[in-house]
Amino acid sequence: MKRTKDSSKVAQSLPLLKRFVRLMRGRAIGVVGDLMLDRYLWGTASRLSPEAAVPVLNFVEQSECLGGAGNVAVNLATLGASAHMFGVIGGDGQTPDEPGNALRKCLRVAGVIDKGVITDPERITTVKTRIIARHQHVVRVDRERREALRSQTEDRILSSFFKALPNFDAVVLSDYDKGLLTHTFAERIFSACCNQKVPVFVGPKKSRLSAYRGAAAIVCNAKEAAQFVSQTLGCENSVEKVGQGLLAHFGCSAVLITRGEKGMTLVEKSAKQHLNIPATSFEVTYARVGKAGVDRTSGGRQVFDVTGAGDTVLSVLALAAAAGAPLSEASILANTAAGVVVGKLGTASVQTEELLHALDELDR
Repeated sequence: MKRTKDSSKVAQSLPLLKRFVRLMRGRAIGVVGDLMLDRYLWGTASRLSPEAAVPVLNFVEQSECLGGAGNVAVNLATLGASAHMFGVIGGDGQTPDEPGNALRKCLRVAGVIDKGVITDPERITTVKTRIIARHQHVVRVDRERREALRSQTEDRILSSFFKALPNFDAVVLSDYDKGLLTHTFAERIFSACCNQKVPVFVGPKKSRLSAYRGAAAIVCNAKEAAQFVSQTLGCENSVEKVGQGLLAHFGCSAVLITRGEKGMTLVEKSAKQHLNIPATSFEVTYARVGKAGVDRTSGGRQVFDVTGAGDTVLSVLALAAAAGAPLSEASILANTAAGVVVGKLGTASVQTEELLHALDELDR
């Protein structure tokens, strides 16, 4: 039984795939999850500190972008969707804290609707500060709170979500384990979506067995997949076993496992066999940025950074499915989009024309 989606079959699907890309525009997607600000301090380093064996960074500039669930929303908006964000940031009353204000600005610049982003005086906005010297990732500093939200904060977010839900074509839950998506919170989201017949796509951080039951698809990487079902994901035969275990584990309709240089594997409850989608590229580290390209086949692509690639997969899978694509085609589009994003340094998104161009490359 052949289980791999080869290049010729992908090429035959290209006109249909491109049609789904164009149908993505205008779809309304709700994103519920942990918001965070990715802050980058860029500089050069040519000497070590006399105080310790660490490089001294000569500061050049600072840049900021959305991470976590915010990056999912940006990916959706960049592809022409109407992205509605629901989450929490730090701040007093209606006034966000400094990183929360920067985060709101990033959402609005990206065209993401942020009416569902709530300030909470007992929270701080999650910030991940990366210090980069000549494209070398030196260190990351995290500032965050991870305890569960107060019930009144949950209720405010849910109230905003429930009002908007009837207008959504799909909902994405993006869990980064920062305290928003508790078991009870997720169950209330699913119950409402089920009543409205709105499909839910989940990027889980924890197993949450019953909370995600009924999901249209769960997206996780190979390490997470193996941990969720306490199995080893090694040979190809083990992939389907783990995938089937995840279907039972989460009680969902499908599981998409991202596998780095091995591509992705889609396991659907309704399908007789799983679908392997080859990677369009393979990973290299920050240390390779700016260096000569890696020797690879003509269909490959040098990868600079995998930051946020999982967010791209989750967002494109949900958006393509909302546009009418079967999960097999939606997974191919998600895989192709991820191949574009990992070619960019830092948290990034993919634009419609970039995705269409990347699809053309699959036919070469």
